[in-house]
Amino acid sequence: MKFALVNGQRQEAQPSLSGKCPACDQAMVARCGEKNVWHWAHKGRCTVDHWWENETEWHRAWKGLFPQSWQEVVHRSDSGEKHIADVKTDQGWVIEFQHSHIKPDERRSRDAFYSKLVWVVNGARLKRSRTQFINVLEGGTPIGAGSVVRVPFSDECAILRDWVGGSAPVFIDFGGEEDLWWILKGSANGPAYVAPFPRGQFFEIHRVGATEEVRDIFEKFVNDIAALVSQHESNLALNRTGQLTGRGFQQYQSFASRRSRRL
Repeated sequence: MKFALVNGQRQEAQPSLSGKCPACDQAMVARCGEKNVWHWAHKGRCTVDHWWENETEWHRAWKGLFPQSWQEVVHRSDSGEKHIADVKTDQGWVIEFQHSHIKPDERRSRDAFYSKLVWVVNGARLKRSRTQFINVLEGGTPIGAGSVVRVPFSDECAILRDWVGGSAPVFIDFGGEEDLWWILKGSANGPAYVAPFPRGQFFEIHRVGATEEVRDIFEKFVNDIAALVSQHESNLALNRTGQLTGRGFQQYQSFASRRSRRL
């Protein structure tokens, strides 16, 4: 963890400090070695948030793009269940940064726990992931004339197999200045849908002080996408073609087509 409570105040790990976990109130110690990123660790096992994973430099880099007050926010459900969200924005979006493999049942639990959840997944964790992803994307089928959305062959790409089908938006981060890649949910037995999402636009949408117009693009796209995919799959079932519609999707197409790399 990046923060613990030291004398009741959130503080980053420093040598010789001790603190308490903001979720379970158990004792924590500062781990400040030379190999791993400085972090807080429980003296024993955390009995509250079993979803927590060891933090990497990749986690820290992403968290650092947001205000400290948004980082590691304790989220409580009506039932009293508590978990620590990596980032929770002032618009109520929870952004979870996932580096390691996650079991499907845990992912579904998180999707259900947070009402407005966005996943950002480290696609650079395994060297072969990006090559697999680009290969299946290039061999995929564009959806509609001029659309940046494609249907790849997900069975040939591990990261797509692992992340397609959830109820929350999923963005794959291959690092550098590349666009993020949004994996869109299809039907239970349907294909995966993939679209580029400009990295800078993702930050712009979720930053402090973003205008309602900017935030509106993301909100509307999230709300539109389930209907858009359903529309396309209905067209396929009826053996006909159709254009994806919806104001949020049209706004997204406008900036994505300008910023995405050509396939």
